[in-house]
Amino acid sequence: MAKKRNQGQYVVILVTVTSEDEGLRIARALVDSRLAACVNIISGLRSIYRWKGKIWDEGELLLLIKTRTTLFEQVEGKIKEIHSYEVPEIVAVPIIRGSETYLNWLRKSTLS
Repeated sequence: MAKKRNQGQYVVILVTVTSEDEGLRIARALVDSRLAACVNIISGLRSIYRWKGKIWDEGELLLLIKTRTTLFEQVEGKIKEIHSYEVPEIVAVPIIRGSETYLNWLRKSTLS
């Protein structure tokens, strides 16, 4: 099976944040620096997790960061500079397929 031209070149990075303000700071920093083409901020998230021996039930927001696979380390570094969490969630999910026009826009909107 032939590999699609854009296959494996792009990821969606998932990041949870405590507030809309924190999400906006991260989103703007990533888009302004061309480390991400787009960041969606999704509110209304409820997270239940274990941290330092205790179970937490907290409201959070989710960032969906669209970028190039090759920019992951730079995106991770920028998030860690800004994020308030000691251990922020920074998880990349590969974009296996997508609209060629969208993926071309993503490519043109980020650092090469």
